[in-house]
Amino acid sequence: MSAILIDGKETAARIREEVKAKANELLERGIPVTLAVVMVGDNPASAVYVRNKQKACDEVGILSVTHHLEEATSEEALLKLVHDLNEDDNINGILVQLPLPEHINEKKILLAIDPDKDVDGFHPMNVGRLCTGEEGFVSCTPAGIIELLQRYEIATEGKECVIIGRSNIVGKPMIQLMLKENATVTVCHSKTKNLQEVCARADILIAALGKERFVKQDFVKEGAVVIDVGINRDENNKLCGDVDFETVKEKASYITPVPGGVGPMTIAMLLKNCCIAGERQHR
Repeated sequence: MSAILIDGKETAARIREEVKAKANELLERGIPVTLAVVMVGDNPASAVYVRNKQKACDEVGILSVTHHLEEATSEEALLKLVHDLNEDDNINGILVQLPLPEHINEKKILLAIDPDKDVDGFHPMNVGRLCTGEEGFVSCTPAGIIELLQRYEIATEGKECVIIGRSNIVGKPMIQLMLKENATVTVCHSKTKNLQEVCARADILIAALGKERFVKQDFVKEGAVVIDVGINRDENNKLCGDVDFETVKEKASYITPVPGGVGPMTIAMLLKNCCIAGERQHR
């Protein structure tokens, strides 16, 4: 029996409709939600991401203001822009598109963003808030995974969850979110011994390691829920995930495809965070 497909594209579309209604409600209350996007240089991939975010904002009624700076922009000038956006009451969310040019310290720039406008959820203060159960912003991809599990009514309480990958953007926040959902969490990484055996215990397996089709069928317990966060290109330049989808789907109970699984959720959750920011700032 083949696994039930977790459709991130359809779920993200539903979330966007909810965000559209919320943005409209806030506008009627005199709160136009506005996202400031900052891009430095002309990285082609970054340009695509920024356009996608602008388009998504337009579709749901969120205003977007883009600051496209030259590659040679100094760190000092970028910090001043971030400071000005922090102080601007008309700006609810700030997103600095990464990567930045080599002469700019990314960590310093991300630290400069007001945590209450950090809709990406990358600021250490928001990471700390997540760890201590306080109100803050959660990194969009992990937040999207939780939405998928909840909307597909996949039980997490008391389940064994194995996360492959410990990045600051996905792996680490995912630990806290799954603990919050009352799962028992194990984190695996490049130094983990007996990786296959550890993964095969999981009721919920989350693969976020960035290796093409790394998770094979023997990594997966019969009936497990498999969430694939990976976005890779195979030898035929075809998009694929960290999971060997064709074989694993025969063993899993639920599985996310690539593309069309976790990916579409990221921008949807960014839009949701923007509305949350707008509402919180006008409480």
